[in-house]
Amino acid sequence: MRNNIIAIIAITFVVMGTLWGVGNLTHPHNQHTTAKVEGILLIAQNNVFNETNPDIYVKTNIPKKIVVVNKDFVRHDFIVNELNVNTAYLSSEQVFTTAIASKNQGIFEYYCSLHPSTMHGKIIVKS
Repeated sequence: MRNNIIAIIAITFVVMGTLWGVGNLTHPHNQHTTAKVEGILLIAQNNVFNETNPDIYVKTNIPKKIVVVNKDFVRHDFIVNELNVNTAYLSSEQVFTTAIASKNQGIFEYYCSLHPSTMHGKIIVKS
C-alpha cells in the first residue's frame, strides 16, 4: 500500500512538471515586456516601484506616458487620486499604460493601495 502511494505521488510530480513545461513552451512569458518602453517605466517588484519609488516630473499641459509593469508574484496597483489614475489590481507580468497630464502645477502622490507604506512616490507637475 505504501509503495502505491509513493508511486502515485511520483507520477503526480512527473505529470505536473510536464504540464508546466508544455505550458511554458506554448505560452512563453513575454521577456521583452520592458525592452522598448517610451515614456516612464515603473516596475512594481519587491513592494517598491523601480527599487526607489522615484519622483516623476511632468510639465503642465503636456501628457507624460507611464507604463506600470508588475514583475512581482503578488498583486499591485498604481493610484494617483488627484489625477484620476487607478490601474486596478495588476497580476504578475501584467502591464498598464496611461498618461499623466495636469493643467495645474503641484505635487501629487502615487501609491499602491495594497502596500502604501512601501510603494509610494510623488508626481511633480511644473510648467
